[in-house]
Amino acid sequence: MKGDRVEIVIDAGGEGTRTYEVGATRAGRRVEITNRRGVVEVSEVTRTGSPVRTARFMASRVLALVEHPISDEHESGYTDEPRHRDASHLPPG
Repeated sequence: MKGDRVEIVIDAGGEGTRTYEVGATRAGRRVEITNRRGVVEVSEVTRTGSPVRTARFMASRVLALVEHPISDEHESGYTDEPRHRDASHLPPG
């Protein structure tokens, strides 16, 4: 989904840590994470599964993978909170 993103925090040795981000940049794209043979791969893929961008990191250097999925309320436009169409709900002043 557009808006999905993954943050990757890696150990950069003597430089401390570095943070990278891969996100779904267009509607219909998603972010997939795979971990195989000592490599963590984070890819932005299309609806058909074709990779658009890919970031690869040595698994031993990855400190954290943080997924930030877009919530359903943003996608559908529906929220549980009431929407106010005028300013009558605001305090005067």
